[in-house]
Amino acid sequence: MSLSTYAELQSSIADWLNRSDLTAQIPDFITLAEAEFTRTLRHRKMITRSDATIDSEYSATPSDWMQSQQLIVKTNPVTPLEYVTGEALNQLKATSSAVGRPTHYTNIGTEIQVFPSPDSSYTAELVYFRNVPKLSNTNTTNWLLELAPDLYLYGTLLQSAPYLRDDERITTWASLYAKKVLDIEESDQRTRGQTSVRMRFSPLQ
Repeated sequence: MSLSTYAELQSSIADWLNRSDLTAQIPDFITLAEAEFTRTLRHRKMITRSDATIDSEYSATPSDWMQSQQLIVKTNPVTPLEYVTGEALNQLKATSSAVGRPTHYTNIGTEIQVFPSPDSSYTAELVYFRNVPKLSNTNTTNWLLELAPDLYLYGTLLQSAPYLRDDERITTWASLYAKKVLDIEESDQRTRGQTSVRMRFSPLQ
């Protein structure tokens, strides 16, 4: 069976579960799987960039932001800001109340905090990981379903198990899902010339 669209994914999940009475629940299982992708998967296709104006200490992140990779102030020359923890940035603030061109940044919730507070309006570029676009009846496919339909399948089956009280299958689906995440990330790392992959997946308890 083809697994290239949202409808085909739902049909395949019903077949794998051997259930015809889960039409209302399967979209929820898929949504839960997509939330797990956000927590466990990092891939170059999730990286994007967005221009921003930094004119205050705090700036909002884009709506699809998940994790920052780099923040660059477009000065001449271009200035990459150094990422620090929130605690470290507070320590910097404690030692200086000066304003000027930002040199450091951190993430506070869904906002970016810079130090020092800008003395002017700066054009910046944020490079970040974005959420996997969610499937729906109107958004019937995305890059991840095209790249790894089996990841979508195993991830959704894993999310279905607690609802179906199928405890025996949780370990099976979790193992298949974790292996596929690792395969995708290792392949992506090789493509980018990197060698190490760190797993972030924890099976359902």
